[in-house]
Formats: sequence, structure tokens, C-alpha cells
Amino acid sequence: MAVITVRNLDDHIKQRLRVRAARHGRSMEAEVRAIIVDAVSEEDPGENFLMALHRRFAEVGGVDLELPERNSTPRVVEFD
Repeated sequence: MAVITVRNLDDHIKQRLRVRAARHGRSMEAEVRAIIVDAVSEEDPGENFLMALHRRFAEVGGVDLELPERNSTPRVVEFD
């Protein structure tokens, strides 16, 4: 197993880490290990931002919009 040392950690951050570890019922070392594992774990390859956004707001429902009929062909855009 690898060993790493984190230097120059702010005292406030260390205190918050200690509280977080206690909240989860584990040591600070175990909490840091869990945070690192979570941070570098591979996400679901099928997941992307738009699908996550859709899943988050799907329960709210959608809106049905009336789309007008297209009367003419789209015009060509010219970049001069």
C-alpha cells in the first residue's frame, strides 16, 4: 500500500475533516481515504451532464409547446 503525506493543511480544514470523520463514525485517516477513493472513482460511462440534468428535473414535469408550421424553406446564412 502507498503512503502519502499532506503538508501545510490549514488548521480550519483539519478541524472540519475531524468533524466530518466523527459524523461518519470513522478516523480522520479513514475519512481521507474515503474522500480520495470517491474523488478518483470512475463515473458511470453512460452518465453525462445533460442526462444528469434531465434526471434531476424529470419529476417536475415538462411543458408542451405549440410549434408553428414552417411556411418557407430556411434561408441560407452568408458569412461575409
